[in-house]
Amino acid sequence: MPVRPKLPFCVVLLFATAPAWAASKVDLDYHVRFLPESDQAEVRLTLERGSAVRSLRFELGDQGRYSDFQTDGQWQQDEPGSGTWRPAEGKSSLSYRVQVSHARASGRFDARMTEHWALLRGDDLVPSAHLVQQDAVELVARLEFELPEGWRGVETGWPRIGKNRFRIDNPARRFDRPTGWLIVGRLGTRRATLGDSEVSVAAPLGEKMRRMDILTLLTFVWDEYRAVFLREPDKLLVVGAGNPMWRGGLSAPSSLYLHADRPLVSENGTSSLLHELVHVFARIRDTDASDWISEGLAEYYAIELLRRAGGLGEDRYERVRQQLTRWSRKVESLRGERVSGAATARAVLLLQALDAEIRARSENRHSLDDVVSGLIRMERVSTDDFVAISENLMGGKSQVLDTPLLALENRP
Repeated sequence: MPVRPKLPFCVVLLFATAPAWAASKVDLDYHVRFLPESDQAEVRLTLERGSAVRSLRFELGDQGRYSDFQTDGQWQQDEPGSGTWRPAEGKSSLSYRVQVSHARASGRFDARMTEHWALLRGDDLVPSAHLVQQDAVELVARLEFELPEGWRGVETGWPRIGKNRFRIDNPARRFDRPTGWLIVGRLGTRRATLGDSEVSVAAPLGEKMRRMDILTLLTFVWDEYRAVFLREPDKLLVVGAGNPMWRGGLSAPSSLYLHADRPLVSENGTSSLLHELVHVFARIRDTDASDWISEGLAEYYAIELLRRAGGLGEDRYERVRQQLTRWSRKVESLRGERVSGAATARAVLLLQALDAEIRARSENRHSLDDVVSGLIRMERVSTDDFVAISENLMGGKSQVLDTPLLALENRP
């Protein structure tokens, strides 16, 4: 009879205590079926072990987009804008329907489904929710699409693990749900690897999206973005379509939307594409009426990094500054929860002046890039935080930031 070697006591202890500290993994599967005839999507959440989750309280909003809730557990409509799911003990599911197309006040759409395609955000399919779960449980989330006949493609900002399946994993969230832009249907897609990122540009066939132009511009500036933000998304999806979609750009986690008719670089030297790309890289979130920080930095770097890449000569760069000056001449305050285009232009001028001040005061050891390095480590950024980081780099009070533009009491 063979003699089994004795394990060291520390190893035996490790095996004996592992269940006490190791998280139990429980599958959470999302299944989405699009129903173009009713402009709806049918969404089903399935928990491998329902007892792992005590409750999920969903924020449903006040627009009535979610309906037909069904579950083998319990569903309670707490109030018009929220509902709570309490799963059954074993394998448990919740299903409902969501209206896909959504028009803004202007009448243009920021989510739309046609007979041949759908373009929307995953946030719309699975609304935000407050999760109460058992201790030492980790949900492993996956997303799968069931497509109507003739719809062939699916693109999201999440890693693909099958033909129409994706892994959803956000370490910053306890409840992993699909967020960011997604597009499904009859699509045209162009792909490239930029740095360490998988980049896809996708749009419905026939929508005149300039996929290769977008991919070329991204290739041109990508290294400059990596150098400033010192990180990049594992995956980036750029989506777009023509009218009646909203005529602008909107960023989301690992993805961004751009209307098919938007110029990649406008006549005034600015770029909606590069502006939204800054948001994707930087992921700076502001607080205390400080939207000028995230929006100002996005526009500043959209211009500055195109310049660093060689896409703006000094004469063109100076014309951009003159345009920003004219546009923002009536701005008296930068403070607010959502700043205007004119206030964003004024913020760019302030940031350009601040960069020059930091470089001069630090004898070129530091720049605004170093301020950004500090900001992206923070969960939320206020104007006071921004001033403190900037003045720490230059070793004293900033003349540029000592301005009524940043005073909270001066906001309109």
